[in-house]
Amino acid sequence: MASVDHGLRAEAAGEVAFVEAVCQERGIPFSALAIEVPRGNLQSSARKTRYAALARWAREAGCGALATAHHADDQAETLLMRLARGSGLSGLAGVRAHGLVPGTDLPLLRPLLGWRKAELEGIVKSCGLEAVRDPSNEDIAFDRSRVRRHLAEQDWLDAHSLAASAQYLAEAWRAIEWYAQLDWEEMVLREAQSANGPVWRYYANVPRVIQVETVRRIVAELGGQVTRSEAGRAADRLWRGENASLGGVLAVPGIERVEKVGVEMRVWRFCPEPPRSTH
Repeated sequence: MASVDHGLRAEAAGEVAFVEAVCQERGIPFSALAIEVPRGNLQSSARKTRYAALARWAREAGCGALATAHHADDQAETLLMRLARGSGLSGLAGVRAHGLVPGTDLPLLRPLLGWRKAELEGIVKSCGLEAVRDPSNEDIAFDRSRVRRHLAEQDWLDAHSLAASAQYLAEAWRAIEWYAQLDWEEMVLREAQSANGPVWRYYANVPRVIQVETVRRIVAELGGQVTRSEAGRAADRLWRGENASLGGVLAVPGIERVEKVGVEMRVWRFCPEPPRSTH
């Protein structure tokens, strides 16, 4: 087991020491990790730095996966926050029960998503332990804390039901990922090299949400990186018959007859953007 001190609160070192003592009493291997959170969005920076430190620890410890203690209340809060931000389906699917630690190929597991926070606290109390409380979780300067307070005040909002909805959305997203893989395998081809580099041809005749995933993947193959919002705006331009530029890639639309199926289809070609002329 590992516990992280983000260096943001004086009490954190004592809390990590408490977890270490609990583990020692039960013969559980434990590591205390201290990190330095860079400036910027505090909670986002803390999350990225924490996962990076935990991934390194897990590798060094020979662990096959990393498990975190996210629960149903966390999932409900995440869903509401992303709804408020206008997130797409991928974001609304919430935190996944299994995935990869960001930026690595290390499996990430969240086995407690079906449990409410109060249920977990009850288990801890039944073991004669007092659950540690992080005061920053109550700081309404953070979006998540405000959402958490709202959930506690509104009895008609059920965390289990919200978490279940996130799970259904995650299932829908897995279906889209499956369809996007099929689209990639059947509708994307690499053509001969152009003067500016490789050219990818895409027969774009699927729903927009699939187009977005395929466009992102083509751009990645050409060495770029774009968000789903950027890929969506580019797909909209291409659908209207307009060129699009994104992530250092130029996309040009057209319509061609596909002899294999005997119909005309939209065809989008992607290649590295030509170098800009200088004067």
